Amino acid sequence: MDQLDIDIEKKIFSYNYSKNNNLIAYSHKKKNIVFHIDDLSLIQFYEISRYLSNNFDLIKIGKTKFNEYLTKTYSADGFAADITNELDENFDLETYAQTLSQTEDLLNSSNDTPIIKLINGIVSRAINEKVSDVHFEVDENNLYVRFRNDGIMNLIIKQDTKISPLIVSRIKIMSKLDISERRLPQDGRMSLSLGSKKIDVRVSTLPSRYGERVVLRILDKESSQIDIEELGFESKVLKNYKNALKSSEGLILFTGPTGSGKTTTLYAGLNYISDDSQNILTIEDPIEYSLKGIGQTQVNQKTGYTFANGLRALLRQDPDIIMIGEMRDLETAEIAIQSSLTGHLVLSTVHTNSAISAITRLRDMGIESYLIASSIKAIFSQRLIRKLCDKCKIELSTSIDNSLVDFDSSIKTYTAKGCSYCKNTGYKGRIALAESVIIDDALKKMIHEQRSENEMLKHISLKGDSIEFLIKRLLIDGVTSIEEIIRVNNFN
Repeated sequence: MDQLDIDIEKKIFSYNYSKNNNLIAYSHKKKNIVFHIDDLSLIQFYEISRYLSNNFDLIKIGKTKFNEYLTKTYSADGFAADITNELDENFDLETYAQTLSQTEDLLNSSNDTPIIKLINGIVSRAINEKVSDVHFEVDENNLYVRFRNDGIMNLIIKQDTKISPLIVSRIKIMSKLDISERRLPQDGRMSLSLGSKKIDVRVSTLPSRYGERVVLRILDKESSQIDIEELGFESKVLKNYKNALKSSEGLILFTGPTGSGKTTTLYAGLNYISDDSQNILTIEDPIEYSLKGIGQTQVNQKTGYTFANGLRALLRQDPDIIMIGEMRDLETAEIAIQSSLTGHLVLSTVHTNSAISAITRLRDMGIESYLIASSIKAIFSQRLIRKLCDKCKIELSTSIDNSLVDFDSSIKTYTAKGCSYCKNTGYKGRIALAESVIIDDALKKMIHEQRSENEMLKHISLKGDSIEFLIKRLLIDGVTSIEEIIRVNNFN
């Protein structure tokens, strides 16, 4: 059989049994069908005969085809539906994980339920705690499950390493990855629901010394619909962003490290200007969220579909507004800038420490200064900083070191303590720390003349609130701590 044309809902055996015995059985019409790789042993044959009442046909297939059938058959089994039940108040994830290895040899079990329940429980808790990433890591003796919450990693489960292959295989099946491939990295995706909440999970596997590492990126679809007013930007930065988005052409750039919220900010901007009168297209790597009314495409390096190739294709689709996930190379940057000069509004990101250093980055790529000066409308730089927990923050007893932050040490500031509400971290949630640079005539001239970053920074500081001013305000208002500012602040 070239295609699996059997109803996969009529599978007979569990995933573990099928995988460990290299056979899949289906109830089909009046007779059961058993696909298998190797010749069955006498014990396997008699066991199947007894279970299926001697009513079955054996079909031998190759390993590649078998793995394809296995993935297709069990990919949605027990997971992609609603996982709300795992959030029962009585469900203790740590205790349940500890119980698995003590009460049951899962490697020899034909029951998949414990592993499915463990993974569901982990993902459910991650969603409930607004975790951005779930890490499954393994060493010689232990499996570690860690959550990244508000940018910080926390250990959740430490378990015997023997259950790691079961978890990895199960996650691969859920995300339709090749379970037989353990030597190469793989990327996949799965969708699930938590009550009425729809969640996408991006999956990445990576071979390591003691087994495969897996990272799940939790993508809450509600985040893609965030209102621009909810970004947490200071009023002047928000006003500058809105004004830049009203331009009919030009380039808007965002800078900041990975995980600083650039994609969320771009999506909020696209939602703000999206209407039926404009054709908005994006090219991303990968597509984080689905945006209503906006055409999205994803690069694929394996097929040669790069940012540059995709951008050329987008320009033939009559766009008004284009969003490019990242300008990584000269070719992409050149096409983006030319597009911004020929009647298109282009939004994109570059990896730099500050807004003004994006200009230097484009120069280093090989973009001529006159093109940079003519195309860029505005540059925004942002970080996400953790907010102090309102229930336990305490007044700072010592004065601030003025060598770290230019600050009047007599002003009251706060620091983290930790309580049950914030899980003893001292912080709860994050807020954007952002600066904006509007390219006015004077700055255009400075860019064209290839002035230094310091000279341009001096010009910007004369125009309004600096990033240092915003930092001081957050400290005075007790929003965050000096320790957190120092941890994340790489602005020049």
